[in-house]
Amino acid sequence: MKGFELGEEFETTVVQISADTVFIDLGLKSEGFVEKSEFLDDDGNCSVKEGDKIKVYFVSQNRDELHFTTRLKGENADTDVLESAYNSGLPVEGNVTAEIKGGFEVKIGKTRAFCPYSQMGYKNRAEPAAYVGRNMSFVITEFKNEGKNIIVSNRKLEEEAELSKVNALAEKLTVGTIVHGKVKSIQSYGAFVDVDGFQTLLPISEISHERVSDISKILSEGQEIEAKIIKAEWAPSKPDRSKVSISMKELEKDPWDEVSSIKIGDKFSGKIVRIAQFGLFVNIKPGIDGLVHVSLLRDVNDKTNLSKKFKIGEEMEVVVQKIEPEEKRISLAPATSDEQEDDASDYLKKQDSGDDGETYNPFAALLKK
Repeated sequence: MKGFELGEEFETTVVQISADTVFIDLGLKSEGFVEKSEFLDDDGNCSVKEGDKIKVYFVSQNRDELHFTTRLKGENADTDVLESAYNSGLPVEGNVTAEIKGGFEVKIGKTRAFCPYSQMGYKNRAEPAAYVGRNMSFVITEFKNEGKNIIVSNRKLEEEAELSKVNALAEKLTVGTIVHGKVKSIQSYGAFVDVDGFQTLLPISEISHERVSDISKILSEGQEIEAKIIKAEWAPSKPDRSKVSISMKELEKDPWDEVSSIKIGDKFSGKIVRIAQFGLFVNIKPGIDGLVHVSLLRDVNDKTNLSKKFKIGEEMEVVVQKIEPEEKRISLAPATSDEQEDDASDYLKKQDSGDDGETYNPFAALLKK
């Protein structure tokens, strides 16, 4: 059987998980094991599953059983063990006993170490008092005077864990992948969604093909959603700078695929959804807006402030002038009184031809006399 040195690093695969043990593949006749408690979160959930790649360190051997750990517990750690942990980079578990000048006192077994403020925590860093009394994992960054001067870092360990997680996610969360996530918070510009433990952004423009003005009317914190990754910028060396954007809109049917049902001359009663310097955008169908150019608006010139003359949500009668499906553009014009007079003229012509339509029009009948 291969011999392992204390603290020797080994990358392996989880092959089985029992009630209290995680078994790992060593490429030998026997398997190694790690205590399952090392992988349990605050809610008691196991953070690994069969097939996952993990990094472990050799602790001890009892006959054919090889014991590994993701961190060295300090109860029985003497200075020789801690020096070995320092040389190998093996994580150690210590208890934060007190806040002292410049940082924290950490007890690892019977040995006292120092953790600077800057090396405690990584993301969502808490107030100093919140760390006192906690058992936490550290990596020894300095070991001097035969273990009398030991400096440890929790931040470095958490950064390495975050880097490992991000590298794994970078292979999994790629552009075009459909994912499931949970809404964590809602902002005016979009929603932050947790996907496999990574915070992604759902921009307001990617929620729906229909214009969204108030996200809280559609999404709520804790809501489960399905979306498609439209942007993934991974920074392997700086995981906190990695950015992923998702879209719910990409999974919807595009309303413009049905734009062929709209014809030039069609009239709509729509609502103004956006006001620009060059005109008004009017929604005529769910997900489809058209533009009424400023030159077609009455009592308006190039000096008119359209936002003072028109209001978002105001209803407007419009007629389709031009359709450009490939560019997803529709040009509209206000349905003027002239057009209404044309409608009346067409109606009277029908009356003159003897076509009374479905209803009797007394005004038309009077004109016939």
